[in-house]
Amino acid sequence: MLATVRPEAARRFYGEVLGLRLVQEHAAAIMYKTGGTLLHLQKVQAFTPHPFTALGWDVADIHAAARELAAKGVVFERFAGMEQDQDGVWTPPGSGAGVCWFKDPDGNLLSLTQGG
Repeated sequence: MLATVRPEAARRFYGEVLGLRLVQEHAAAIMYKTGGTLLHLQKVQAFTPHPFTALGWDVADIHAAARELAAKGVVFERFAGMEQDQDGVWTPPGSGAGVCWFKDPDGNLLSLTQGG
C-alpha cells in the first residue's frame, strides 16, 4: 500500500505512465494489478513520503524501461556519491545488477531493478 493526497494525478501516473491495470476505485483507495500483486493507493488527507524506496519493479531490460518512462516524462532521481549512467541507472560494484529511482506525484520513491 502507498498513500496519495493527489488521487487524480496518481490515477494518471500509475495507469497511463506506468501502464498498470486499474482493478477498482472507491472513496478510500485506487487499486491496480501489477504482476501478481494488487497495489492499493490509499486516498489520505496528508502524509509525508518516506526518504527510502517504497515500491519497486524487477524488469528484464532496465535501460529500455527507463528510456520508455523518460519518454513519458518521468524524471529519474540522482544521488550524490552514486555513479549513475545517462539513464539514471546505478550498478553496485561487482554485482552486475542495476537500479534506478523515480517519484510518483505524491513523492513516493519508486524503483526499477534488473538483476545481475
